[in-house]
Amino acid sequence: MELGSIKTEIANNIAKVTFSQVASNSFPSSLLQQLTSELQSLNQNEEVAVIVLQSQGNGAFCAGASFDELIAISNYEEGSDFFSGFANVINAMRKCSKLIIGRIHGKAVGGGVGLAAACDYTFATIKSDIKLSEIAIGIGPFVIEPVVSRKLGKTSLAQMALTPTEWKSATWAFEKGLYSEIFDTIQDLDIRLEDYINELAKYNIEALAEMKKVLWEGTDNWDSLLYDRAAISGRLVLSDFTKKALKKF
Repeated sequence: MELGSIKTEIANNIAKVTFSQVASNSFPSSLLQQLTSELQSLNQNEEVAVIVLQSQGNGAFCAGASFDELIAISNYEEGSDFFSGFANVINAMRKCSKLIIGRIHGKAVGGGVGLAAACDYTFATIKSDIKLSEIAIGIGPFVIEPVVSRKLGKTSLAQMALTPTEWKSATWAFEKGLYSEIFDTIQDLDIRLEDYINELAKYNIEALAEMKKVLWEGTDNWDSLLYDRAAISGRLVLSDFTKKALKKF
């Protein structure tokens, strides 16, 4: 299985974190651990004011959890540990004192939607459609639900989670608040993104950090909530329904 990579470039108080994995930028456990560690490291870096989270290529932004690894899960501990990987990343994004700007250049599925929702401000294109496919394979978007609901609300979450085979358009995601700004092309997105982050990086770092705290008020219980949710997915992924559904992929 291709494990993928995390690369970070820092310049002008801006850290650009790029994740890459050959299977539509999906996440095996090891890549989730790397991203968590990188975000925690950048949180301690006094030279960084703003973080950009992006992925490699012109295809999907992120296809969520690695199906190869999901299929290989054989017991409850493995399942719970795997889904805790997404909990770790979301909590690292939430606790990071730096504002995290998402460059969502293409489609996002499952955990990829969770990553977009955990960003503080997001730029997307008209091709950045989203889908929560988990129910179709016998699990559910339990770990990412709090962060997705926080951005879109429970009603919109239900519209996605309970139609797991349907894509919601990037325009829909923009109107619901998942995307802050939306563009016709990746080129247009990148021009605006560069202007935005260079302006943001000039502001008072302390003020930005305090604003970040305000944006995430009321989420302190996520230190336990997200891991409780990971345990639910860890149990369900062992079901006969899920095992059969995963084999189709």
